[in-house]
Amino acid sequence: MEWQSSADTVPSSFITEAQARSVLGKPPATGAWRDGDPVGHRQFLNLGPLTFEAGGRLPAARLAYETWGTLSPAGDNAVLVLHALTGDSHVVGAPGPGHETGGWWDGIVGPGLAIDTDRWFVVAPNMLGGCQGSTGPASLAPDALEWGIRFPYLTIRDQVTAQRVLSDRLGIDRWAAVIGGSMGGMHALEWAIETPDRVDRLIILAAPPVTTADQIGLNSVQIEAIRTDPAFRAGDYYDEADGDGPTRGLALARRMALLNYRSPAELNARFDRGWQSGISPLGANGRFAVESYLDFHGNKFTRRFDANSYIVLVEAMNSHDVGRDRGGVAAALGRVTARSVVVGIDSDRLFPADGQRTIAAHLPNNIDGPTAVVLESGYGHDGFLIENEAIGAQIRRVLH
Repeated sequence: MEWQSSADTVPSSFITEAQARSVLGKPPATGAWRDGDPVGHRQFLNLGPLTFEAGGRLPAARLAYETWGTLSPAGDNAVLVLHALTGDSHVVGAPGPGHETGGWWDGIVGPGLAIDTDRWFVVAPNMLGGCQGSTGPASLAPDALEWGIRFPYLTIRDQVTAQRVLSDRLGIDRWAAVIGGSMGGMHALEWAIETPDRVDRLIILAAPPVTTADQIGLNSVQIEAIRTDPAFRAGDYYDEADGDGPTRGLALARRMALLNYRSPAELNARFDRGWQSGISPLGANGRFAVESYLDFHGNKFTRRFDANSYIVLVEAMNSHDVGRDRGGVAAALGRVTARSVVVGIDSDRLFPADGQRTIAAHLPNNIDGPTAVVLESGYGHDGFLIENEAIGAQIRRVLH
């Protein structure tokens, strides 16, 4: 649940006039990638029909994905990189046709970097239920209308099932490493628990073993912000004109979430009680700088995401509990055979480091024994996307 574009994964800062102007136009009813849009660097794989834990079904589904590097003849150098809630398959690369933003992990994946694409074949899928090429609520159902709120309820395990089909079709029987941060870390845990024979190395970044009541509560108010937007129209808004979609609700959900992605210390240090302009916010209709910061990024988000997809993915996060039907968290984590590292951020108030400590304590092959690595960072949860040097060093410990 964090920023997933290079323009966002930087320290918080005052919003410039140019930035403010960039979101003045009417946003589209949905920011989803749609068939007919520029493909960019995406590849697509049709998965066929899928049936889900809660009983829902897709008669046909596909995943969008991107790759870097070359798969070895033995197929033993494949690395699966799993994105977070609002991310996509564009891990590396400049913005351009088909890609609204640049790669969200340019400082980690590439030649000579921590995930060295001269050595590793990197695969990054857009998760099922997403809105950047994989089947989701903005995709067309068999009746040629968007799925919308008819889209089946998904769990984290359902999304990983779809990723396994992708792996099979790509001919990758065993991943040299599975790496995920935040929601992607939830997926990575499921990979290593459910199919331990297919994961050689495991890297978990700022992800919990379960989604707690506190986190579900935070998610619930974001969902409600979207559903109570009159323009949501019970999820049927795809034919609306620019400016007539549920963008106010989606932007508000994003603003709520952002407050959990960054730390109080960073927001206070960056903005203090500064004004956005010379107009006082104390009764003169001016704004505090932090208000403009949240507003800008909320509005920007509506141009690259879909409201229905946001709800589907947040509800999938709520399903996360590695111990469900497995005898509890400790028993589930005890099934993992992968050589592992678990990394938390000391200022993370979304998924606090206690969650990573719990994971590390029960992984049989954690390279630090029962201890998680807790990095010092002023950036809160988003530290795993910003602190490239520190995160890269931990990844290298396992990959090299």
